[in-house]
Amino acid sequence: MSGSLWLKPPITVTPLPAIPRPRGEKRTAEPIAEGSTADGSTADGLAVDGLAVDGLAVDPVDELAGRLDDFVALAVHPDEIAALLESDGMTDDHIRLTYGRADSFALAEDLYARVERRHTAPEAPPAGPWHGELAGCLLRGLVFALPGLAYVLAAPLLAGEHGRFGLPGGTIPLLAGAVTGWVWNQALSHRAYTWLGLGDRPAAARALLTGAPAGALAGSAVAFAVAGPGEIPAALFAAGQSLYLAAATVLLVLGRERALLLALLPLGGALPAFRWDLPDLLRGGLLLGSLTAAVAFAALVLRPGARRGAAGRAGPPRAASLPYGLFGLGSGLLVLHAGIGDTLVSGAGAVVALTLSMGPAEWLLHRFRGESLTRLRTLSTAREFRRAVTGTLVLCLGGYLTVLVGLTLVATLAWPGAPWPTLPRLVTLLLIGTVLWLGLLLQAFGAVASAAAVCLVAAAAQTVEPAAGLAATGGAAALLAVLTCVLLVRPTAHRA
Repeated sequence: MSGSLWLKPPITVTPLPAIPRPRGEKRTAEPIAEGSTADGSTADGLAVDGLAVDGLAVDPVDELAGRLDDFVALAVHPDEIAALLESDGMTDDHIRLTYGRADSFALAEDLYARVERRHTAPEAPPAGPWHGELAGCLLRGLVFALPGLAYVLAAPLLAGEHGRFGLPGGTIPLLAGAVTGWVWNQALSHRAYTWLGLGDRPAAARALLTGAPAGALAGSAVAFAVAGPGEIPAALFAAGQSLYLAAATVLLVLGRERALLLALLPLGGALPAFRWDLPDLLRGGLLLGSLTAAVAFAALVLRPGARRGAAGRAGPPRAASLPYGLFGLGSGLLVLHAGIGDTLVSGAGAVVALTLSMGPAEWLLHRFRGESLTRLRTLSTAREFRRAVTGTLVLCLGGYLTVLVGLTLVATLAWPGAPWPTLPRLVTLLLIGTVLWLGLLLQAFGAVASAAAVCLVAAAAQTVEPAAGLAATGGAAALLAVLTCVLLVRPTAHRA
């Protein structure tokens, strides 16, 4: 047990303060203590035998403040100091007699006022899930876009005799199967990520093991249900597409992006198909090879989920994943509308640009989160935090839109015969990109219901009245910007 805070080490002179003497009065010669000077001060400038350097009595409160300097400097409120004094047994009677203060709280306030605050800077947290690497995010963006080459390989195989709604033949089954897969796999991914967040990777694997095949079956069933006469080949391709989406979801959720990239390498054979006609057998072989590899890799990583686990928690409620599926529906429909351009080629270029941009978009989400946490540690007022977060939001969103414009230009230059995007088309594409990025940001902070509702309303308005696409996406972007500013400028929204 340590002694009382106000007890000093034994000294040869009395600890009681000496009676102040007139400045001109001579003091009786006394032996000079070791380490002291002839005027009674110590080598470090402190007074001895209760006298200050100028001969006046030392204020006992100053003396106590010097002894407690390290603790008082770190205190954020006088009550902390009062608690320390009382915990060491300092009574109010002792405080009144020794320090001339009414009680411990009055003495604590005096000490708090005398000592300057010296709060230590908090240490930076270890790298967590919000500290994403740029290379990993770019890899995810690449594996998001590479499946588009499958449509290039399958184009001659999917040509139908008749198209509906002014679209090429076979388009309806493909779109129906893709949208079904987006909705299902978004919800499934949320459920699996929730298990991973709870530290139960086998449970996440089990959720994917049961959910991924069901999603593939649902997408295939929808594609065949909406297929018209002559669209059976397109429905078969849509079934393979649904199976691939299920396998890709497994690999991406479990962090196997490189395995998915390896499975997509056979689709690189589509590059010569831009200029030369490839045999149908080769086209089909490349498609089946890529699909088989993706399914095989997914089956390998799901082996932990195939083993029966011990009974435990029931897991997160399935209804909690529904808003994420609806967000996938709304955002997917907006991307599809971006793909319906003045020409099929220009629309495909917009979809490629949006898909590739998801990699940089993910990294910028990490960047925003990391910068916000840094500001939360270093800034001291809510006003400063609001200004800093707003500036970071503008920079990250501006950076994403810049990347989207660059990718659009690259896709236009690389695609044979692609026309330059008109100004209205480019503005609409940027508004869709704004909606997607802000929606993903709100989803990352738990406000997925609001993001999903806005995206669904915008997609529905554009579906009912295609000419209102610019107004619908512009209104959605403005509304999401307001929601983002209202939510994310609050410090409490960024606490883990």
